[in-house]
Amino acid sequence: MSAIIDVKNVTKRFGGFHAVRDCTLQVEEGSITGLIGPNGAGKTTLFNMVAGNLAPSSGNIIFDGTDITGKAPHELFKQGVLRTFQIAHEFSHMTVLENLMMVPDAQSGENISSAWFQPARVSKEEAQILSKAEEVIDFLKITHVKNELAGNLSGGQKKLLELGRTMMVDARIVLLDEIAAGVNRTLLRDLVDNIERLNRELGYTFFVIEHDMDLIARLCHPVIVMAAGTVMAQGAIADIQANQEVVEAYFGGSPTGNATTETHDGAAG
Repeated sequence: MSAIIDVKNVTKRFGGFHAVRDCTLQVEEGSITGLIGPNGAGKTTLFNMVAGNLAPSSGNIIFDGTDITGKAPHELFKQGVLRTFQIAHEFSHMTVLENLMMVPDAQSGENISSAWFQPARVSKEEAQILSKAEEVIDFLKITHVKNELAGNLSGGQKKLLELGRTMMVDARIVLLDEIAAGVNRTLLRDLVDNIERLNRELGYTFFVIEHDMDLIARLCHPVIVMAAGTVMAQGAIADIQANQEVVEAYFGGSPTGNATTETHDGAAG
């Protein structure tokens, strides 16, 4: 496998504070790569830079061989770089189906001249988008909420909807931020099953921030550990949990420490 994301010596300063410091890491294409670390380690800041929400103070971010440093989220969206959030972002007054149909960029129906003078083209495109949305709903097994307003969904259903939105544009890499947050265990199993299916069956690459070590252990290989704004260790979860330096920094001095009880990252991640 080759690297689809290559972070090279990236630093992010907020005034005199270094949230990320000379960080270098790679995400291999076709992998589900986990990113863990204590609160304030810089995980969320790094995610925000890869996703285009923040520009690095220095260093470079390479996507599939192309320098994307400082590119805006909408530009990265068109290249297949998508990011989900700890708190799901949905159009609450639209149905699940309508939320999915909103995703594809530059739809002909959004152009008033096309709507007036090329109605057949607009209708054909809308039919294709509808078909795609229904395929996504079937894949995720959420047909029972297809016509439900997104604002009425549970936290786990909203996370499934966010995952579905990434499928509407055939994402190259999906950055998942705290997928377990606010999700009951039953729906979390469904969510994880779908992530694994997308990876296995459709070749999706995932980059995952998560505090739930059981979920990380099931889902992610490799796992990257950040501390104090830079990479501390990388490898299989068993090796990470056996690394005494990581144990002291992240697991509170005990390899059986419960990382799931930590509060979520702030601005510095």
